[in-house]
Amino acid sequence: MTTINSTEKRLAEEVLGNIQVVDTQTVKDMLEKELASLNKKIIVLDDDPTGVQTVHGVSVYTDWSVDSIEKGFQEENSMFFILTNSRGFTAAETKKAHIDIATNIAEVAKKQNKEFIVISRGDSTLRGHYPLETEVLKDTIEGHSDLQYDGEVIIPFFKEGGRFTVDNIHYVQYEEYLVPAGETEFAKDRTFGYTKSHLGEYVEEKSDGRFTAENATYISLESLRSLDIEGITNQLLQVTDFNKVVVNAVDYVDVEIFVIALAKAMKSGKQFMFRSAAALTKVIGGVSDKALLTREELIQEETNHGGLILVGSHVKKTTEQLEVLKTSDFIEFIEFNTHLVLQPEKFQVEIDRVISTTEDLIQSGKTVTVYTNRERLDLGEGKNEEELKLSVKISDAVTSIVGRLTVRPNYIVAKGGITSSDIGTKGLEVKRATVAGQIQPGIPVWYTGEESKFPGIAYIIFPGNVGAVTTLKDTVEILNK
Repeated sequence: MTTINSTEKRLAEEVLGNIQVVDTQTVKDMLEKELASLNKKIIVLDDDPTGVQTVHGVSVYTDWSVDSIEKGFQEENSMFFILTNSRGFTAAETKKAHIDIATNIAEVAKKQNKEFIVISRGDSTLRGHYPLETEVLKDTIEGHSDLQYDGEVIIPFFKEGGRFTVDNIHYVQYEEYLVPAGETEFAKDRTFGYTKSHLGEYVEEKSDGRFTAENATYISLESLRSLDIEGITNQLLQVTDFNKVVVNAVDYVDVEIFVIALAKAMKSGKQFMFRSAAALTKVIGGVSDKALLTREELIQEETNHGGLILVGSHVKKTTEQLEVLKTSDFIEFIEFNTHLVLQPEKFQVEIDRVISTTEDLIQSGKTVTVYTNRERLDLGEGKNEEELKLSVKISDAVTSIVGRLTVRPNYIVAKGGITSSDIGTKGLEVKRATVAGQIQPGIPVWYTGEESKFPGIAYIIFPGNVGAVTTLKDTVEILNK
């Protein structure tokens, strides 16, 4: 299990238990009224496919062509997602993709004479190409339109994953404890590491001091829970020079109250860019609550074949969940020796072995879990870009398992953001999917489009860092009832 130094953690009950209660129905009524008159298309750029973990009935496009963006703008829904998968990109690739996306959005919006909001959906544990993505979006959109951004809203709260922001410090929940994000394994990410848990200081660190904690605007839980809509709106009206707005939140109602004030500020002419986790998209998109999906809803085309589970994520939580899954007696397990990526010929033999074995087992009705080496490939200090490129080769190999399958599994589960993105776009060849909902809190399901390799299959996108140690096993058991 993950062990946390006792000096770094706080009891969740103590932190979250003394926060003022608010009438949620009053808030929902106010929010509905504000959103009804907002009249902006909401475009969510998702840096991996897990960002749809709070929504349902929403389209996800897997490319950012003008054609796809036009289709998104023409939908009746106020919101659509574009899967960028940029967490698996180099910085140069990320910059190019976001210039292209922003240029195409500005072009389509101008053609359709429609106002829009862009949300850069990032990781609730603060990993990703930040501030690169939002700064490129801002500069490109401003260069191709009349829009000028006043500020950027930072809101990494994600209840389903146990991510809370209190007194401007972002926490990750481990069982009954809240741990400052900067003290977790996520902060030690070799590509996207950071040290600060205070979000103003995090921005200052990541922007190399160009944006300071002192100049950030902080939306406190006290002002949110006292329903000080006017005060919060006035705070937002004062934001200039693309300075940051840090939103504290421990429940959805905090985001709802903030969005009421935000909508008022935007109607007064203020323009904001957004860097958020998945909670904001549900609220600003006006997405209703939905019960967790049942097996009957998930498996629309029964087969006599087994299911397929692919585990690529290396975070500790995933490895712990995999160990629990291994106690299942109805699953066959195949370890994929991905360290052979350093020896191309041997690596190809290993890929062929895994695919052949997987195919035979699924055909015979067995559910199969393919998992990569649990030890991450480590090339040493200063080799981040090289490691990222090798991780892409590994992800391509895992993806090819789906791409080369000739038998349709009963369902597919992909564990890890980059893994699930590549399997969705390259392996399943999805161009547009519909989010069915969630099978467990924070674990979304796509129904694949007609153009995909397996049309209408339930594709379960299981984030690496979500759930208890038993959640992966629980999820698979739902699918195999």
